Amino acid sequence: MEQARADLLQIFRAGVAGVAGRAAVRNHLQQHPLQGPCAVIALGKAAGDMALGAVDVLAEQVVDGLAVSKPGHLDRAALARHGFQLFEGGHPVPDATSLEAGSALLAFIARQPEERQLLFLISGGTSAVVEVLKPGLDLAQLQRTNQWLLGSGLGIGAMNRIRRSLSAIKGGGLLRFLRGRRVSALLVSDVPGDDPAVIGSGLLAAKPEPAGVAESAMADLPDWLRSMVDRGGGESGDPGSISELHIVASLHVAREAAAAKARELGYATRVNHAFINAEAENAGRRLALELLDALPGVHIWGGEPSVQLPEQPGRGGRNQHLALAAAGVIEGHEDICFLSAGTDGDDGPGGDAGALVDGATLARARREGFELEATLAGADSGSLLAASGDLIHTGPTGTNVMDLMIGLRVEHERLTNDL
Repeated sequence: MEQARADLLQIFRAGVAGVAGRAAVRNHLQQHPLQGPCAVIALGKAAGDMALGAVDVLAEQVVDGLAVSKPGHLDRAALARHGFQLFEGGHPVPDATSLEAGSALLAFIARQPEERQLLFLISGGTSAVVEVLKPGLDLAQLQRTNQWLLGSGLGIGAMNRIRRSLSAIKGGGLLRFLRGRRVSALLVSDVPGDDPAVIGSGLLAAKPEPAGVAESAMADLPDWLRSMVDRGGGESGDPGSISELHIVASLHVAREAAAAKARELGYATRVNHAFINAEAENAGRRLALELLDALPGVHIWGGEPSVQLPEQPGRGGRNQHLALAAAGVIEGHEDICFLSAGTDGDDGPGGDAGALVDGATLARARREGFELEATLAGADSGSLLAASGDLIHTGPTGTNVMDLMIGLRVEHERLTNDL
């Protein structure tokens, strides 16, 4: 299976390269050039790469810049050469640096001449790395809320509903600070449906919620959180402040780029466009069962599953959890391997992107003293997968379009040649 595993990694990396933040911004601006001087505001996990993509095209048109990302995701030397102010905010739980970045963001906007156009570059992770709290709320309340959300298993819509209620800039709140300025925004989407009102918790796009959404999101909240949430939602500014909003990279593009590489490698390839957002353990088992019934070739899915964490979780993230559950289904099958990984290179704490498992993963893990069910129950998939040698580490990728799941069922002839 060594060649099959190597091919699967190639396919994943091609999917990530297809949505690279620098290239996506550069390509868009080459096709839709901005006129005149501008200030660039880049926010989120892909902020650094997106900012460099803007500089590649706009060069001296960029007269001021601000970039906020999570620690380790900025090319500080390259951005500093172009005069960018640089901030690193807490992620996945916002911290004091996230609030500092929020203050810097508002100050940056306020100092720009009214006639200067602003170019926003927004990607996933923005919700945590930059924040301005509503009056009466403090950092401890913000952190407690986000820690609870991470283990809640809630979907992105419900999570954003709660985040917006605490924030002065989310849910279109940042529009109030723009005061009719000329603005363009390029977005790397990490949400289903690529809705600008959801990406980064919708800093620049306010959207009224359908009746009942707020109530359903609130139904199972603990009392301490319910008391903080403003059921009326965040304040918003004038949507006319926004001149252009463009999605420049998305999960759809990543899936298609991965599929193109799989075909280039000679595999029959099927892209499944259903969005995978179920609980990770159930999703992993279901996708693995599909592989057991599938014809040989590459099968590609995408989405963002969830994990409801126990009180004291171990090491790992949703992709590792999903891949480990899949490993339990494909155990003993020498012709199947399966990958699940985040396109941003992050899958929970630990710096791993996800995992690539095969039919012998659990046998390798047992030799190191691990058992499947106990590991899943303890949300400690990363420890088992480290022992079995199945973790994927990419480092920051410069993009963030949720997760790719890729399965490979090898034809008998290829498997024999590999052996």
